Amino acid sequence: MMHSRLSPLLQTGIASLLLLTLHGVSVAQIKAPAPPSAAPSAAPSASKFGARMTDRIARLPDSTGDDAIDTIVAVVNSSPITRGELNRRLGTVERQLARQNISLPPRKVFERQVLERLILEKAQLELARENNIRIEPAVIDRTIGRIADQNGMDMTQFRRTVEGQGLTFAQFRDDIEEELLLQRVRESQVEARIQISESEIDNFIADEKSALADSEQLNIAQILLRLPETASEADRERLRARAEQMLAELRNGADFLKYSAEFSSAPDALTGGSLGLKTTEKLPALFVNAVQKLKTGELTLVRSANGFHILKLLERKADRAPNSSPIVEQIRARHILMRPSPTMTAAVARQRLTDLRQNLIDGTEKFDEAARKFSVDGSASKGGELGWLYPGDTVPEFENAMRELKPGQISDIVESQFGLHLIEVLERKNEQISNERQRALVRQTLRERKSEDAFQDWLRQLRDRTYVEVRLDR
Repeated sequence: MMHSRLSPLLQTGIASLLLLTLHGVSVAQIKAPAPPSAAPSAAPSASKFGARMTDRIARLPDSTGDDAIDTIVAVVNSSPITRGELNRRLGTVERQLARQNISLPPRKVFERQVLERLILEKAQLELARENNIRIEPAVIDRTIGRIADQNGMDMTQFRRTVEGQGLTFAQFRDDIEEELLLQRVRESQVEARIQISESEIDNFIADEKSALADSEQLNIAQILLRLPETASEADRERLRARAEQMLAELRNGADFLKYSAEFSSAPDALTGGSLGLKTTEKLPALFVNAVQKLKTGELTLVRSANGFHILKLLERKADRAPNSSPIVEQIRARHILMRPSPTMTAAVARQRLTDLRQNLIDGTEKFDEAARKFSVDGSASKGGELGWLYPGDTVPEFENAMRELKPGQISDIVESQFGLHLIEVLERKNEQISNERQRALVRQTLRERKSEDAFQDWLRQLRDRTYVEVRLDR
């Protein structure tokens, strides 16, 4: 069977979209992409895009007879969820857990957990429709093109591979569109909730621990026991008792991954609950303070507006706090951008850049002239010049590649959400950061820190006000 090959293959491509398509991209950028020198946004859910797409698109092999089962297992406002939809998602999650060696929860609990995820998705999609949020066909085309390119296929090969799994390409395209809709509605709803005051920026800059001293990177996993907005004091105490009992069981050797899959309401519950390795400035302050005295592997319990969080410290690394030092390195660089289009596939664009890079190295082409002839970026008329760039001015893939280059060196092909780049570093210098610039960077850091809490708060409120009728046991 081909599906054992396709699942990880597609997952690799989808997960790459976390960097290639929507990482740090604001709603405005998705509608009309800015040049690579545009600063990345701290969209609260962007960091979850790859994982969610892996969850959704990995269900391709499950397109079997389940589609014929039209029993309704839940109604979300006016949208039904069928047994076929639930079965396909259950199959996807089962394979995810198996790859991570996570034991399956009891079947009824497992079904409820997965159904709850589908309910939340339906609620968000309905909200997108109510707000007339749409995804432009060109954005969907570019997204699919990048997935195909990441898997080393042209569109004909990729279409054939998808359809070989019993799924029409139109269905695959609908899945991509739906996930992009989820991304956009989350950004539009959550971004406005994050408020950063001038006094918060002042306090951050004045705090030597977080702003100027050595920082840390932490990898924290969570199990969230969500508390409904309308919960009574008795409800809160019952949930607290349950959380404390679970904490004791985990400290006595219970499997954290299994408990996360079985009980957690966090979006990453079925993948172990890990928030990933992040600097402390990009994690909720509540979490950072709670694990400050923990050793790796230890657990603690904290309460937030969303409920009770069982936190486990997975990893701790020393790190220099980003964007906090008054001295920063600036890089003067230029680039050539090619973007796949209906008349030029990603594979053709990549080959053209490969040939062009060799010509630049050999000296048969000059970088500025090549940029004027071939680059589709707004900087083309200036020979690809982007000027002096601060840390954070470009998307992560571009910046990471640029920082590895010596002056005069030309990069390998770099892929970002904007297309394919060749980058040349011209000069480097260290400079005292201006007060205005420092405050902007701190504002961005604080926004990232608050984003997860804001997203969870919005999700809880959306769930509470959504009409849901579960018919799973009927």
